Amino acid sequence: MTTNNYPYVTLNNGVKMPQLGFGVFQITDPEQCEQAVLEALQAGYRLIDTAQAYYNEEAVGRAIKRSGIPREEIFITTKLWISDAKEGQAYQAFTESARKLGVDYIDLYLIHQPVGDVFGAWRDLEKLYAEGKVKALGISNFAPDQVMNLMLFNKVKPAVNQIEMHPFFQREEVKQFLEENDIVTESWASFAEGRNHIFTNPVLEQIAKAHNKSVAQVILRWLLQRGVVVIPKSVTPSRIQENFNVFDFSLTEEQMAQIKELDTNTSLFFDHRTPEVVKFLAEYK
Repeated sequence: MTTNNYPYVTLNNGVKMPQLGFGVFQITDPEQCEQAVLEALQAGYRLIDTAQAYYNEEAVGRAIKRSGIPREEIFITTKLWISDAKEGQAYQAFTESARKLGVDYIDLYLIHQPVGDVFGAWRDLEKLYAEGKVKALGISNFAPDQVMNLMLFNKVKPAVNQIEMHPFFQREEVKQFLEENDIVTESWASFAEGRNHIFTNPVLEQIAKAHNKSVAQVILRWLLQRGVVVIPKSVTPSRIQENFNVFDFSLTEEQMAQIKELDTNTSLFFDHRTPEVVKFLAEYK
């Protein structure tokens, strides 16, 4: 395990967050999730990203306990789902997530979707933050206008916005807006969940070959060099390790420019601003 070059970003409240983490979205089998998180921690990852809606917080908690790594060395992110995104209820949802994770505090707590009583929920999150139960507050899937609205009418500014970001949807304008407002950009679906034949893309394959790396490693390196926090997921030990081994090479300016040309400026999943998607998310359990 080599963590000498393990990068951190400093959030707008001074908290240090690992820039490379491990995500557990869609790892629904408890034993598989626990083992994958344990493998990740043993490989050197120190950021674990889960959510209330992933239904695997307990498995993540067990892995953290089994790892033997001191709690303060592990940065834990979890997220509040829409069904509990309301004043009073968000506080209780946090308490339940912390119980499942087996921890006294959570490093980063996100509102998972820009749907529901976001302002009411944020007031609960501000209480948790003031009480020291959460070290930093953030959001996920918020568009710039929604971020600005939240900032203008609340006390605590979000520290992170976790959004879809990959070579086919690079979100440069959104990233620039977040940087201008001292909010860290975090990528979900960094590998586009394999869509658009991303792992056999000729441009990415050529760059990977030049560095004797995999396409996945090139994508992670590209995001890291853009200052983005990344949370790749895998349940395969060799790939968990491979995704961590991205600190011994750098992409050239020319290679970064080549990847920039892959941008289609279109989501490969769904547009959070459409009524149909808002209704779907609101009804999701």
